[in-house]
Amino acid sequence: MSRATFRERARYWFDNTMSKGTASLIGLLALVSVGLILATTVLTLWLAPEEPDGASTPGEVLWSSLMHALTPGKLASDKGSIAYMTVMFVGSLGGLFIVSMLVGLLSNGLKLQVDRLRRGRSRVVERGHTVVLGWSDQVFTIVGELVKAHASQRGSVIAVLAEHDKLEMEEQIRERVGDLGRTRLVCRTGRTTEPRDLEMMNLTQARSIVVLSPEGEDPDAHVIKILLALNKRSGVRPPVVAALTSGRNLAAARLAGGPDVHLVDSDDTASRLIVQSSRQSGMSVVCMDLLNFDGGEIYLRAPEAAEGRTYGEALHAYQTASVIGLRRPSGVVLNPPMDTVVAGDDQLIVIATDDSTILPATGEPKIEESAVAVAERPATSPERTLLLNWNARAEQIVRYLDGYVAPGSVLEIAADHPKAGTGLEGLGNLTVHIKECDTTDRFALEALGLGLFQHVIVLSDDRYEPHHADTRTLMTLLQLRDMQATLGEHYSIVSEMHDENNRSLAEVTEADDIVISDTVIGLLLAQLAENQHLAEVFGYLFDSRGSEIYPRPASAYVETGVEIGFSTVVESARRRGETAIGYRTEYARNLAPHFGVVLNPDKNRTFTLGPHDSVIVLAEK
Repeated sequence: MSRATFRERARYWFDNTMSKGTASLIGLLALVSVGLILATTVLTLWLAPEEPDGASTPGEVLWSSLMHALTPGKLASDKGSIAYMTVMFVGSLGGLFIVSMLVGLLSNGLKLQVDRLRRGRSRVVERGHTVVLGWSDQVFTIVGELVKAHASQRGSVIAVLAEHDKLEMEEQIRERVGDLGRTRLVCRTGRTTEPRDLEMMNLTQARSIVVLSPEGEDPDAHVIKILLALNKRSGVRPPVVAALTSGRNLAAARLAGGPDVHLVDSDDTASRLIVQSSRQSGMSVVCMDLLNFDGGEIYLRAPEAAEGRTYGEALHAYQTASVIGLRRPSGVVLNPPMDTVVAGDDQLIVIATDDSTILPATGEPKIEESAVAVAERPATSPERTLLLNWNARAEQIVRYLDGYVAPGSVLEIAADHPKAGTGLEGLGNLTVHIKECDTTDRFALEALGLGLFQHVIVLSDDRYEPHHADTRTLMTLLQLRDMQATLGEHYSIVSEMHDENNRSLAEVTEADDIVISDTVIGLLLAQLAENQHLAEVFGYLFDSRGSEIYPRPASAYVETGVEIGFSTVVESARRRGETAIGYRTEYARNLAPHFGVVLNPDKNRTFTLGPHDSVIVLAEK
């Protein structure tokens, strides 16, 4: 093989230099420009030592050469010998090509750098910020709730990393969330599973990390990969909260993320809420109120106001806060037995509008004994429930429903989904019947005999994209509403939807409960991102074991039509072994944003409950 020629070596060297990027090319041109100016200066001092006029030192000649290279038009005003004019012409001509090219490259390099910064590739230098990894509709709920939580804080920052354009992400969040108040939003474009991109988010200085379950196929695999990337990083790591769509992947995600990661099973949580809402009207509204940062929030308090007293006595310990349970060294328990003694190492779990309002009550509670109702809890009896449509979480919903109902209960599934009713072997209390039905067709719905059912559950059909599925759900709800009004039938209706924006449309149908699964999971993730210590509390709240939230008829607790204070309601529930946390009025059940729900009212403020109002309690089912 022949040796490379000088020309080939020069081209090879030039190609390598060019491949190093704009910075290397700028450096090369700068070096050539300096060489050109120095050569022009040396030739001028040698061939025309007395020129230009007024230049008496080499420095002044160097300056003149620099000006000719940078401003070739200066040559037109020059006068002098042929040698001087020739040297200046060559220097100006070289400057025209080389220096102009250098200026162009500098301008282009600066433009590229600005574009790179606009794309969101610079490192986040914040401290105490909340990091959101991934992109889904839940991001709008999370950002909106964190903005509310940080409303009184200066310098709070939310940093989002996703494989979307930075400007597009910022525009969508501001459009959907609105005014961000004092909270600053920082978006970065990158892969959430790439360690180099994760480094941009300054995770070691973050307050917490939220990992979102992305839209598309097999989202849990993507979440687990992000947890692996986070766990691989060395150094201090802030608390991590992640959402999974399937409980089957919890073990793998916990192994990938480590023992400190807080995992939210989206399908399980939404399924439990749908079942609980179908049996207790208003359940979803109460949970939404507890999960958002608008009104009542859950706090942990030291037990000074109740230490040594029983849990039943502790229910009256605060004037403007509601005690709901204890956090003990052995774990969280909501609505424990009323004779449980509050120990010094326990913490009281309370609902309050703000931690500054959790003040001890003064004096004895004002209880109207004459208004306390004495009512036996009605015995459970078999029920009939209608399930309209089918999706991936429907089997889980049916199995949870089977655990609630009395033996001999009937579930009728009406859907045209090819998988409707599959995987339901081994049910203990439910007898299942399956009918093929187009749930948007009025005549098909009338043929089901809806007046025979106590509860109707309308699921979102997963064969359609979310927006279309919500449209079909709205059509079904409108048909059910009209049938109720026309036929005079009454049955509770709970529906599942995807988009929070469709809630206001669904309110026209006056459905008892509307569960927006993405919103519920987003609210739960936002709560855990702010208060990791509440993970046990919310886990207990959504677990079917132990006490749960129940809106129950007010007449079972107090005399209706009588003016009372909330202390009377608390005392009545206490005598039944239950914890009262609020009430719901019938007249406001369709009025946003709280739909008649009042959580944690002032115990001395008086009000009147009607025969159709409800008392919201924590109780065993």
